[in-house]
Amino acid sequence: MGLKYKRVLLKLSGESLMGDQQFGISPKMLNHYARQIKQLVDLGVETAIVIGGGNIFRGLQASESGIERVQGDYMGMLATCINGMALQSAMEAQGIFTRLISAIEMQEIAEPYIRRRAIRHLEKGRVVIFSAGTGSPYFTTDSAAALRANEINADVILKGTRVDGIYSSDPEKNPDATMFNTISFAKVISMGLKVMDMTAFTICQENDLPIVVFNIGDETNLAGIVRGEEIGTLVEG
Repeated sequence: MGLKYKRVLLKLSGESLMGDQQFGISPKMLNHYARQIKQLVDLGVETAIVIGGGNIFRGLQASESGIERVQGDYMGMLATCINGMALQSAMEAQGIFTRLISAIEMQEIAEPYIRRRAIRHLEKGRVVIFSAGTGSPYFTTDSAAALRANEINADVILKGTRVDGIYSSDPEKNPDATMFNTISFAKVISMGLKVMDMTAFTICQENDLPIVVFNIGDETNLAGIVRGEEIGTLVEG
């Protein structure tokens, strides 16, 4: 069976790594992700990952603790490196070849980001984890995902969430919310729906890069999406 997407960027939130915990990294969630990513690798999909850091530190909330914004954002970037290292270990335990790449130089644990080298890793079947966001403050890991996905010429961004897709309103608060199978970038903006932050969303819109928002809790979803099954919500056009 053919693949709909041959090169994907998977965006994972740091918060989802907590599992049932209040903070930190749940081994159960790490393995949950690693098993799904292995399915993609086994199908021959070139896979890149951007993971957030909210389970360890959130830059935006740092101001409440007296830490200034830029410093807090850099702390958040370091949190994504910790998550990237943890995910790398979990994937290697599944026999997946990986490369951890950091937008902030830390040569002992990660490669620096060099676009052509990152693409070469993907072509050789290695899973690339992009950590430290964009390397600049004021940008979220959503923006990093949009930027890197365009730079590596990904076919799609797959955004794993706790819900099945994009709804007309928050399904966790409104039981009457309806889910979209497909939706345009313009409609997402006009309805004020939260898919990614606006910077990230605009980068995708301007470069015609589709986004699929789906439930990462179901272990069959990722493989199903790349095969072309109608799972989650497709944002395009």
